[in-house]
Amino acid sequence: MTRSARQDEAPPPAPPPDEAAAELTVVAYHERTKHHFHRYAASSPRMDWATQPNPFRRFDGAPLLPLPLPAEGRSLPYWQLYVPGVVAPAPLEAGSLSLFLRLALSLTAWKSFQGTRWALRANPSSGNLHPTEGYLLLPPLNGVLDRAALHHYAPQEHGLECRAEFDPAAGAALAQALPAGGFLVGLTSIHWREAWKYGERAFRYSQLDTGHALGALRLAAAALGWGLRLAGDGAGLGPRLLGLDRDADFAGAEREDFELLAWVGPRVDTCPSLGGLPPPSIWQGRANRLSPRHTFDWPVIDEVAAASAPMRAAGDEDACGFPAEEALFDPPVREGRLSAERAILGRRSAVAMDGATPIPAAAFFRMLARLVPQGDRSAPPWDALSWRPRIHLGLFVHRVEGIEPGLYALVRDPSQTARLRSAMRPGLRWQRPPGCPPGLDLYLLEAGDCRAKAATVACRQEIAGDGAFSVAMLADYLQSIAARGAGFYRHLFWEAGLVGQLLYLEAEEAGVRGTGIGCFFDDPVHEVFGLASRDWQCFYAFTVGAPVEDTRLSTLPAYPAPPQA
Repeated sequence: MTRSARQDEAPPPAPPPDEAAAELTVVAYHERTKHHFHRYAASSPRMDWATQPNPFRRFDGAPLLPLPLPAEGRSLPYWQLYVPGVVAPAPLEAGSLSLFLRLALSLTAWKSFQGTRWALRANPSSGNLHPTEGYLLLPPLNGVLDRAALHHYAPQEHGLECRAEFDPAAGAALAQALPAGGFLVGLTSIHWREAWKYGERAFRYSQLDTGHALGALRLAAAALGWGLRLAGDGAGLGPRLLGLDRDADFAGAEREDFELLAWVGPRVDTCPSLGGLPPPSIWQGRANRLSPRHTFDWPVIDEVAAASAPMRAAGDEDACGFPAEEALFDPPVREGRLSAERAILGRRSAVAMDGATPIPAAAFFRMLARLVPQGDRSAPPWDALSWRPRIHLGLFVHRVEGIEPGLYALVRDPSQTARLRSAMRPGLRWQRPPGCPPGLDLYLLEAGDCRAKAATVACRQEIAGDGAFSVAMLADYLQSIAARGAGFYRHLFWEAGLVGQLLYLEAEEAGVRGTGIGCFFDDPVHEVFGLASRDWQCFYAFTVGAPVEDTRLSTLPAYPAPPQA
């Protein structure tokens, strides 16, 4: 790996003028879309329910290949997703591909209330609006696909829409360029789905949802013994490869913004170079329109999307100095409550917490330990990222047995503890709690009841104070953008979304629930933790605790019942 670009002792080189302008655009957007006590970020003054976006993109004229629903009841334990090499790699075929998508991007249930129904998915989403779309570039599969092709995943039908095929010459070049037994997965965002409700802050939420989906993809791959690695050189090729630049195919429809390409397969030590990949040549299908009209449009979203499109390839940062598994988990986790299937497909966002139930300290430490890369960063899901952690946690601890209530900090990169400590106000305790695993850089900052404070800065939402603990995800922000460019703004959100995805699943394993909180008062969060400069910014909030179920809602299965295993 190359030496880290993150050198605290030396400033990064000055960016070229176009990139400097992009960085200014990104920083201006982030400031503009902050929530404050006296005002919220700009959004629609009213909910126009007649224009609520269709949550399902389809391409009219693109043939749909239904995938066989995997049999329920797989016995793979949830904990095995995080242990490299314990799951034997599955061959790439229709069944394994179906299971991958089922665990990553599929529907998990339908909810209904008074004649209205809506779908839940394996990848959570802000407001359940689901801006994220998934694509797969697949080689020929025996008995299923005759030639290499690009497919759009249709979650409502659990099927693949064939968007484009490769002619024989291009297919042969593709097979030569990509390792056998794997495929490319791509993610895009339809910003309008979030902007319809959340206005200018929607770009933030779309990026968090990309992080949720990235985490879901990585753990779905782990369930099949596969790896996943982001393609560092995919930014230039991605829009063309996924057909996002085809104006005629999106005429009258909401456009999609390219997010990422990743290589999925049994061996992903390095992602294959995508620079020489031929694009598909035989295209089919036109995107459906999601809303009959747009009552409000938000040009600043297009501006920040253009500014944060990567201008330079992201190199690997070093993976040294992280704690061993034994230092994070004592002993290492080799048993648990849930299967991987039940944890992933049974995940739900809590709508309220009971304000009373504590969680054991062991469960609390385990949840936090999952968020820290191990050793050489080769364990899922952090092996999917090429950079060292930039997201650290400010915690409001309310109800953890044996742990004093108060404000805490979790530093996810041991090399950054001193920087974060120096950025916070003087006088904080920085004391390790009793029973904390030696590899977990968790510190008590200030003891006391912080329930009201947590709820207040989370846009006055009681759920942030009613759980066992809540989280403010603090990004190492300005230095990261200066070192790695405006495109890294997206990556910070992806990392925060991936942290949130793990908290969701770990809460399920612990017998409680989690909820992502996108609405928070940005600068008041910083004030709570004594962060005076703009170098560190809150990118996401989260809460974990015992849920209060809404018994008015009915739950229906996601798909017709598959056969039992």
